[in-house]
Amino acid sequence: MTELLFKVIIIGDPFVGKTSFVQKYVSNTFRKDYKMTIGVDFALKVIRWSHKYNIKLQLWDIAGQERFTSMTRVYYKDAHACLIMFDLTQKSTFQNTVRWKRDLDQKCNLVDGSPVPCLLLANKCDDIEHREVTQEEIEELCKEFNFLGWSETSVKDGLMIEESMGFLLEEMMAKHAELEGISDSFQATGSNPLKDEETSSSKCPC
Repeated sequence: MTELLFKVIIIGDPFVGKTSFVQKYVSNTFRKDYKMTIGVDFALKVIRWSHKYNIKLQLWDIAGQERFTSMTRVYYKDAHACLIMFDLTQKSTFQNTVRWKRDLDQKCNLVDGSPVPCLLLANKCDDIEHREVTQEEIEELCKEFNFLGWSETSVKDGLMIEESMGFLLEEMMAKHAELEGISDSFQATGSNPLKDEETSSSKCPC
């Protein structure tokens, strides 16, 4: 059994749901009263990817407050992939994803010099009444700033958490194979809606 270590950073404005996303994915728990992240928090999840590979996934939950942005170069170092999250009920957090993406692209690359693969997550799709961002706006921004794709999520309801991470993991495994010159298949057992649809559009049933 081969063990691989991947580092994924989660960035975005404060209070968009980054910490809740990590806790939901790692331990399947959700609370409304998480304390604001100071600097960076860490979580680890071990995934049996196939009969050949285990993945140790380091999740770096990076604070969104402006006073911590001077440290992002340190936090981004050696990242294999990135999630940028915004709140569908707060348009300013959507607009600020551009700043986060540019910051990432300026400060961090993969070992071959290519950009860090980055998925855009539109959280709180369960709150339809207060939605401020359309799918068309997300799609346009995603294409303009070269995101891998995007998905609506609801951490509260557990929607598109596993699927989004599964999509990102497949991208990291494919990149690992490319860099190592491995022709073996890295496909995990099962299907991924984000990948199967060959689109970045949301599968959120909200």
